[in-house]
Amino acid sequence: MTDTVDTIDDLSQEQTARLVMDVMHRTIIHYALWFTEIRHQMGMEKALEALSVASEKSMRIQLNRFSKLLGFEMHDGIPKPLLNLPKKDLLALLDVAAINWLANDGVWFQSVEFTSGMNDAKRCNDSCWAHFSPVEAWAVKRFLKLGDQPGLNGLKKALRFRVYARINEQSFTDEGPGAFIFRMNECRVQVARNSKQLPDYPCKSAGLVEYTYFARAIDPRIQTECIACPPDDHPDDWYCAWRFSLE
Repeated sequence: MTDTVDTIDDLSQEQTARLVMDVMHRTIIHYALWFTEIRHQMGMEKALEALSVASEKSMRIQLNRFSKLLGFEMHDGIPKPLLNLPKKDLLALLDVAAINWLANDGVWFQSVEFTSGMNDAKRCNDSCWAHFSPVEAWAVKRFLKLGDQPGLNGLKKALRFRVYARINEQSFTDEGPGAFIFRMNECRVQVARNSKQLPDYPCKSAGLVEYTYFARAIDPRIQTECIACPPDDHPDDWYCAWRFSLE
């Protein structure tokens, strides 16, 4: 930025475009901080209640303003250009969004790892999953209208609608009416590491938090057991496996 820039009106076309993107990013950060602070001050239940109201209202307000400025129509809260896309293009967009989510997670992990070391990165990562898993479970339950106690069938369905489900390959094996095993057959992170001749990333500490908290948020009666997760040994056809049961 040069000394000739004193106000926004002094910015060039490119600088103004960058500022637009920066303000959008600040909005995302502020949105997340509101949720984080309500959770801190009032607890997760109150934070999710507020999120239920704020998310719908905020999305509607922002999209309506963008639609008027950029000249696209809205239909029942959805931008018409999205509705006009073929299903295959919508799924491709969903895949890109899911991969971006994973890339964002990796960028944050490495930003801590490279400045403070692996231990701090893993500690922050595990704590992040303790907060994100219940929120993702809440979002999936809300999207699918699963109800308060959807049981193991509800959990199976919810696992198919996680962001990870568009990135990794996963499978289910029933153990009678009271339990099933969930396997992550192909993990994008671990496959990438293996292709570079690197050992598995030891994700068990994060997985114990991630899957336990997700299952509990779907239905508090469900118990979670880790069968194996790196650094544990595992067969070639899966990286981690989890048993979910409902007594």
